[in-house]
Amino acid sequence: MDYGRPVQFGNFLIPDATRPLRPVEQAVRADALGIDLIGIQDHPYQWRFHDTWTLLTAIAMRTERVTVFPDVANLPLRPPAVLAKAAASLDLLSGGRVELGLGAGGFWEAIKAMGGPLRTPGESVKALEEAIEVIRLVWSGKRGLRYDGRFYQLAGLNAGPAPSRSIGIWLGAYKPRMLALIGRSADGWVPSLGPLKPEEMAEASARIDDAARAAGRDPTSIRRLLNVGANLSAEEFAELALEYGFDTFMVGGWPDESDGLQRFLEDVAPRARELVAAGRDRGPRELKA
Repeated sequence: MDYGRPVQFGNFLIPDATRPLRPVEQAVRADALGIDLIGIQDHPYQWRFHDTWTLLTAIAMRTERVTVFPDVANLPLRPPAVLAKAAASLDLLSGGRVELGLGAGGFWEAIKAMGGPLRTPGESVKALEEAIEVIRLVWSGKRGLRYDGRFYQLAGLNAGPAPSRSIGIWLGAYKPRMLALIGRSADGWVPSLGPLKPEEMAEASARIDDAARAAGRDPTSIRRLLNVGANLSAEEFAELALEYGFDTFMVGGWPDESDGLQRFLEDVAPRARELVAAGRDRGPRELKA
């Protein structure tokens, strides 16, 4: 299923704090080379990693055009009302260059070690659904906001600042209940190749589409990003776009100090876009013939 969206490429960076400025330097270079997005994983309990939101802010202040987002934010350790304010603030500070990736949680013992809650899979989905509602309420900038959920509450909050634009909420998801939540409530899907296998992509995407239609939403409005390694060919990227509907690829894994990203953006990315355009003209199956 091809949803016809423009193909973009992002850089998935490791928030390595053992060389504190290295991720920022990598992001600045990626921005200069023309990358579309910078994504940073969020594992606050990992002692080798920077705090993701602090790093995203530092990157946004040092770059000029690239969009930044947590890939994906660890919701159990980040209260949604505070996360919403942080995202709105960075949106204003960066000139509208932030999106919000959200995850229900994982590595539960590590989350517990940092003071976070232990949640069952069902509780995780429900908490994420509530968080989306809370975040959007906070982004409204209205006064006296109230929300009475099982996991999150607002008790007369005067929200603000409001973001300058509509910030997308993208969910990292694999299981049926999470995929259905994307279709009902989210703006994007951001899984990783590996945990999501090629043979699972069509069914997963169909679950999102079915839930979107049931909620009266257009499935083509939902953005589909994929975290991948740096070893895919232009033909493989084109197939992922034309056959499975992914429109954005977060690529990482080049050795430090290499020119892998530059070669990728000069050779692989343009070729992938050409193949997608050709496939859309002729039909995706001709590309594979």
